[in-house]
Amino acid sequence: MNCKIGIIGLGYVGLPLAIEFSKKYYTIGYDIKKSRIDDLNKNIDETGEVSKRELSNSKNLVFTSNIQDLLECNIYIISVPTPIDKDKKPNLDILFQATASIGKILKKNDLIIFESTVYPGCTEEDCVPILEKVSGLKYNIDFYCGYSPERINPGDKKRTLTKIIKITSGSTPGIAKKVDNLYNSILDKGTFPVSSIKVAEA
Repeated sequence: MNCKIGIIGLGYVGLPLAIEFSKKYYTIGYDIKKSRIDDLNKNIDETGEVSKRELSNSKNLVFTSNIQDLLECNIYIISVPTPIDKDKKPNLDILFQATASIGKILKKNDLIIFESTVYPGCTEEDCVPILEKVSGLKYNIDFYCGYSPERINPGDKKRTLTKIIKITSGSTPGIAKKVDNLYNSILDKGTFPVSSIKVAEA
């Protein structure tokens, strides 16, 4: 696959993803926090998920806080946090902001994969309309989506990203296959493809 991957959100989910994908593909890690990018460029990960050695050995990986640097990518993986508010409801503001940012640089045939924890229907009912509105492109005609829920347990050094079976899905049968192949290329445990984005969200 001729993939250039942009990872949006470099927390305990996004950073390990960026490290693993960069072993096979050119990868750009983006985070809105410039201080986070400065640390990562010094091979420092404050979450403790990735070692200094892993960061310094990542030759195919670039870190940035400038969204325009992701223009050369054709696959975007959104892995920003969706914290719960005081009423135990997910706060999706960060997710929607990240989605709008990608909408600004979205090009024809690009693929956006969501990993952030959401409720069933969120990707296609909430995020896709943002992408369409900001980009002016049409879903499943000009751009495509996938969903693969993050399943990393922060601090768990035994069941790391590559040792967890990943659920995958896509907005068309062909895209579902592409998403599945992409994750399979970096995972030891493999994937579990499901029939739709909504099933993967559930």
